[in-house]
Amino acid sequence: MMARIVIIGNAGGGKSTLARRLGAERGILHVEVDRFLWHDGWVPTPTGVYDRLHDDVIQQDAWVVDGLGRQASIPRRLARATEVILVDMPLWMHFWLAAERQIAWANGTLEHAPGGITQAPPTEALFRTIWEVDRDWMPGIRTLCTDIERKGTAVQRIGSVEDLDRFAKTIGARA
Repeated sequence: MMARIVIIGNAGGGKSTLARRLGAERGILHVEVDRFLWHDGWVPTPTGVYDRLHDDVIQQDAWVVDGLGRQASIPRRLARATEVILVDMPLWMHFWLAAERQIAWANGTLEHAPGGITQAPPTEALFRTIWEVDRDWMPGIRTLCTDIERKGTAVQRIGSVEDLDRFAKTIGARA
């Protein structure tokens, strides 16, 4: 069976960095779902266009997809996954890491911008989104992950930066 890996969690948790490494190590397509969700200026993609792009990718045999995307697409993505990595750190850590990314963006030192967007999101809007995702989305995502794990899908939970670093160090050994 080909690997179909979902890396999901709140903003700033290192999902895309981890996904790039996993995709390269396993020789599979890496897709950052933010590329489907946003256009420059943080303008959202129309729902129908997003759904078509998302579903075209997840119907493929092998991939690693990172990010949240549209909430309604998450169950479809998780249902196709052979492996899920849930980045579920404390809220304050997502704020901290997102702030570090905003600073790197402002300093011109950000190596990979989310979704390939050229300008940083407004910090207030980003932090409001992180708060809302933690409050409104993460409980359901945790439940979905528990449900698919009970059905046999491997779920790796990352609860801290230390967990993330430990997991990242095993990527080469897992291939």
